[in-house]
Amino acid sequence: MYIEKRPPWVRAVQIGLGAIIIVLSILALVSPAAAFVSIVWLLAIILFFVGIERVIVGIFLPGRSRWTSIGLGILILILAGIAISYPTEAALLIIVLIAIALLIIGASRIIEGLSRRHRGFSRGFHLGVGILAVVIGIAILVLPSFGAALAGFIIAIGLLVIGIQMVITGIRSHKLPT
Repeated sequence: MYIEKRPPWVRAVQIGLGAIIIVLSILALVSPAAAFVSIVWLLAIILFFVGIERVIVGIFLPGRSRWTSIGLGILILILAGIAISYPTEAALLIIVLIAIALLIIGASRIIEGLSRRHRGFSRGFHLGVGILAVVIGIAILVLPSFGAALAGFIIAIGLLVIGIQMVITGIRSHKLPT
């Protein structure tokens, strides 16, 4: 077993793509709500291609599943088309659904924390997490732009960390066992 370095082009790709991700994540941090709407728009484009694939596959499927695949493909195409045409409204719908989910999760945590199964720290933790989820859910429902900004901020931070990791990995001369 001997050790060899990565090819220089792999390191260059890691550094280049990492730098692009860092720049895009900084742009997303500057305007996180717009970043979230952009992500929804890109996901809608991806879903559009998924819908096309479902219709094409359905055409060549034998039996009843053919119509299910075609029907789902058409439904995906319609929803993706609406999201592509109205990305802000699609993002708003997603934000509202997230807020409702947070309210439900928060309420369930509060109820669980108040149950007799939990004592001490566990009870307090359940109640605290539940209250936090409910407060964030209400804040998002009252001010949906807060929800979009929060989601965009979380995504941007994640991408920033990934971009930094890629650049560092590309810069360092890792040796790989072969």
